[in-house]
This record gives sequence, C-alpha cells and structure tokens, in this order.
Amino acid sequence: MQTHPPAPDSADLTGKILIAMPGMSDDRFAHAVVFLCAHSTDGAMGLILNKPTDELSMKDLLEHLSIEPGAQMRNLAVHFGGPVEHGRGFVLHDGGYRSEIATLDVRDGFGLTATLDVLEEMAEGRGPDKAVLALGYAGWGPDQLEGELARNDWLTCDADSALVFDTPAERKWETALSRLGVSALMLSSDGGRA
Repeated sequence: MQTHPPAPDSADLTGKILIAMPGMSDDRFAHAVVFLCAHSTDGAMGLILNKPTDELSMKDLLEHLSIEPGAQMRNLAVHFGGPVEHGRGFVLHDGGYRSEIATLDVRDGFGLTATLDVLEEMAEGRGPDKAVLALGYAGWGPDQLEGELARNDWLTCDADSALVFDTPAERKWETALSRLGVSALMLSSDGGRA
C-alpha cells in the first residue's frame, strides 16, 4: 500500500468543489458535485449538492423534528448529503448567518450549521439568505481523498455562491465542469499518465 505525505497547507481543499469524473465506481457519487466543508491530514468532510431527495420535503423533515412550519418558510429541497450518518442534518449557507449555538466558518463566505436552531429559524422564514439542506455527509479518512484525486476520480474547482446556491441541482455538474473549461462530452472514464 502506497502512502502519501501529508498535504501541505496549500493543498487544503476546504471550501472547494469536488466534481465526480464519469468513471466514478461508487454509484452514490455518480455525477456528484461535493462542497468540501473540511479537509486536513485527518481526512475530509463534504456535502453532495446535486442529489435532492424525492422522498422527503423540508416540511416533512420539520414535522419529524416537531418544528412547526410558519407561513414565511421557504420550502427548500432536502439533499442526499452523502452516505455517512443519514439521520444527521446539515445546512450549508452563506456567511452572513451565524447560529447562536454553533456555526463552522468554512471559507470564502460559506458557513455550516448542524444545530436545530437554524431549522427553527428557517421554519419561520428567517435564518440564512441562501442555504442547501442535506441529510448525511461524505467523509474520507486520512489520505483517502488524496488517493481518489490521484486516481482521477475527482476534479476540483473553486466554489462560489452562484454555483452552490443558485444553480439548479440538475445543472450543477455540467456548470462546475464548465468553470474549468471542460465539456462533459469531452470527458473519458479512462484515466492516464503522460
């Protein structure tokens, strides 16, 4: 088994976007666009941004949590955030919002809140101006993501508010690729080295 040296600070991908390559072997990540909330030598954690669930609405989720939806509630899609801890909810949001309990400042104007108060505020039509609601997350152990990047499983690009919050889920993958000047039609599932 080959090991990789720890990633230097310049290789910290926190706040970046992972774009799944067409040959992704794990169907849960097929055409996935993942926002990396944390990345270090200890591993990585991210949320899939483009896999809304059909089975669960925000109203259903709030009712399950005994939170009364108000008349001003924005009914956001609930996304499959990843295969780890399906019962745990996360709100990725603009940096202008801060929970009184706990908000992780990710980077470049993004925050992550996983406490009930953000959902209570959103149910009342308050809370973050822009948000993605997800159940579960994608997680990688030490050197795991680096190995996947070396195998060409993922491309990376910068995250911005328009891509994360404003682009429809079904267009996020192609839009993220276009930010790199790449067309989905030009991608091959076969990796190589020159």
